[in-house]
Amino acid sequence: MKKTLFFLFLSLISVSGFTQKFGYVDSEFITGKMPEYKEAIEAMNSYSEQWVKDIQVKYSEVEDLKMAYQQEEILLTDDMKKERLKAIKIKEEEVKALNNSIFGLEGQLFLKKKEIMRPIMDAIYNSCEKVARDKKLMFLFDKASDISMIYTDPRHDYTDYVLEELGILETK
Repeated sequence: MKKTLFFLFLSLISVSGFTQKFGYVDSEFITGKMPEYKEAIEAMNSYSEQWVKDIQVKYSEVEDLKMAYQQEEILLTDDMKKERLKAIKIKEEEVKALNNSIFGLEGQLFLKKKEIMRPIMDAIYNSCEKVARDKKLMFLFDKASDISMIYTDPRHDYTDYVLEELGILETK
């Protein structure tokens, strides 16, 4: 019933002369043309590589402790074994916590990516908003997002306008 009313309302609006214009952009294509985006990706990769190296060093320290324990195990008393195993377990938990604090859902990598990408995404958003207002669009979709676009008519592609608004010259 609700769907029927919605479609009836929608048809009445379109019949009354109120047409809705829409378009789409391809944000992947846009970011691929932006030098700032490429620089941001390189910066993210360098941060990520450094953090991976740091964590690998910590994991190798844990492995060294385990190897030392295995080599000395027969010479250790039960109390010493428990103490060493406890130290290894604590070190493993520290490394896991560090790994999670860097690469976890709200980790340093996520926050750094958010910080680096914010100006780029804001510029794209502002350009899309300006193009939508200039072209009097009611809706502007992103072809690269999770929204499924089975078919897109090139007449409704406003990617070039956004690139122009961003000051990125199209070279074909």
